[in-house]
Amino acid sequence: MLDLESPGESCEPGEKLKASQRKISLSHCGVCNSEEAKYRCPACLTHTCSLLCVKKHKDDSGCSGVRSKTKFVTLSHFDEMALLSDYRFLEDTGRFSDSATRDNLIRTPRTTAKARRLAAHARKMNITLRFLPVTFTKSKENSTFFIQKEKRFLWHLKLIFPQSNTEFSKRSVSDDKSLIQILTAYIHPTESDPVTRQKLKMYVNYPFNHLKVFLKAEGRKANSVRYHELDLEKSLRENLSGKTLIEYPVLHVVLTDYWKDYPLKGAAEPAPACMSSATRNVWMDQEGQKEEVEEKEVVAAKDSPHIQESYRPGGTNICTRAREMTPETEAPQEKRAKRGAEDGEQEEGEIIDSSDEEDRNESQ
Repeated sequence: MLDLESPGESCEPGEKLKASQRKISLSHCGVCNSEEAKYRCPACLTHTCSLLCVKKHKDDSGCSGVRSKTKFVTLSHFDEMALLSDYRFLEDTGRFSDSATRDNLIRTPRTTAKARRLAAHARKMNITLRFLPVTFTKSKENSTFFIQKEKRFLWHLKLIFPQSNTEFSKRSVSDDKSLIQILTAYIHPTESDPVTRQKLKMYVNYPFNHLKVFLKAEGRKANSVRYHELDLEKSLRENLSGKTLIEYPVLHVVLTDYWKDYPLKGAAEPAPACMSSATRNVWMDQEGQKEEVEEKEVVAAKDSPHIQESYRPGGTNICTRAREMTPETEAPQEKRAKRGAEDGEQEEGEIIDSSDEEDRNESQ
């Protein structure tokens, strides 16, 4: 005989679906409360009857309409759909983690051996050279290299002429060239290239003493942009000494009437190692008061019979022994003077860069 399944067992999934649909249709729409419900929100299980009610429900409640994949489900409500949802969630997680390992930006090292060598050579010339990740456009177009035998840089240089809305990039610019020699090929009335001269008409009409060249000061906040003013007569190496560069120098060539648009970076005056006049006066006043107190205590010690034994000429007097100056008892001005002697004053808007310390440790 054939074993036939009962009708209840064979139609169980279909009956469940029909039962859920019947349950939804028996309830009214949770938005308009007039029509029978046809849909149920996957996120908050709100019943709706039409697309308009679905959109209104999302606008009023701020519901995203996306089912939470990590929502807790009790064991009594855990069915095949919940199991399938968890399985797909684990598959998505594995796919995302695998794609992250294949990402070129993550796999690529931040700096290369060439960049580290350039930074080391620049550090010997008192130039702080920073590099962006190799996937950045500025890093890809950087063609700077160092000639070991001649001990000089051939920079990738970018010149920006803001009054003409033009910029040029030049490769292999030797660091022993002066800024006038570099700009001659662009804005000289006769020696410059005719096509370039046509683009920079506004600059060609002015002599070199009506121009100024600025270099942006790196390592500052976005709302506190400052610039270094460069000397046209000096070489590129001398102008870059003591500056911080990102990949390569970017020079702004500005006319006379627009100098005010480029605020200069004020030189932070380091606090002197010796005490200031105000600190010295405070210290002298404290010493004078201390001497007066010591004299009074000595006289009192001589007159008082109780503490005459503790006073010995040429010895240590326990009554007049001065308190040792500890960091807690130092005057605030003295503390500031010592702190200023160790670290120079930081200009407002400047960002502290911890990588300087790391580079110093690496060089050591």
